[in-house]
Amino acid sequence: MERDEGAIMATQEIRAHLDQLNLSTGKKARLYRLLYGAGPANGTLMILPIDQGLEHGPRDFLDAPESQDPAFQFRIALDGHFSAIACQIGLAEKYYADYAGQVPLILKLNGKTEIPSDDEPISPLNASVEDAVRLGADAVGYTLYVGSPRQDEDFEQFRRVREDADRYGLPVVVWSYPRGAAIEQKGGRDSIYAIDYAARVAQELGADVIKLNVPKIDPARLAHAPKAYQREWTLESAVQQIIRSAGKSLVIFAGGEKGSQESALEKARLCMECGATGLIFGRNVWQQSYHDAMTLSEQIHQLLANYPG
Repeated sequence: MERDEGAIMATQEIRAHLDQLNLSTGKKARLYRLLYGAGPANGTLMILPIDQGLEHGPRDFLDAPESQDPAFQFRIALDGHFSAIACQIGLAEKYYADYAGQVPLILKLNGKTEIPSDDEPISPLNASVEDAVRLGADAVGYTLYVGSPRQDEDFEQFRRVREDADRYGLPVVVWSYPRGAAIEQKGGRDSIYAIDYAARVAQELGADVIKLNVPKIDPARLAHAPKAYQREWTLESAVQQIIRSAGKSLVIFAGGEKGSQESALEKARLCMECGATGLIFGRNVWQQSYHDAMTLSEQIHQLLANYPG
């Protein structure tokens, strides 16, 4: 699919690039491997997350029983030529040895279940940056809940992770999620206000890469957001604003829950045209047969080929 000149200019003007990030040698080398040594290998990122088993429990696997075996997802990451696979420490220790050196690893350092209320969420640490080094990871992942009443604990916990990552030269990928009762009262976790704020907070706290959800434009809910956000937004203008708020951090957008592949790819295309660095698709990829997962992986590759960094 050919891109128009406007899309090309938007991507070039907004997207952060590796040589602009003022990184240490170790971080720059590892991010270079993720951007140019694996996956599309053209400066974009294509990440397969498999942390949903902890975050959502086994429900994500019930309609796709093959996906309950992490080996199935690791095989998809390898054969689908993903830039990296992101998982918790238990899966990395039990399954990654067969793929080490072939598929880059992003080790998630924290996580929580969905059982308690999301009114005051925090995601506790269950692994360390040293674990990531031992396992051969090229980056660490951290889930940050922006707006939670417990964000003071969250910020302090993240500070320790960031300091360790700086010391060992590992890039930090932040899953920046607006959460908490106050967020819901101001338009909801999927609003432009909430996701824009989450992007800015992650940048200011030191994220190298920021994982975000695509916002939903809902005028009725937007009426509850701060006045500055009560304006006409298109999905394109909202995504561009969010990427600008991430500054000199690379931005990747999520595929979200499994749905129409055409819709997911169209949103992904818009995100890339607006200046995203890449995509993080999990359930849309592995909640289906191996054959269908490979087909979608190839479609994502074809899309990202149009947006070299």
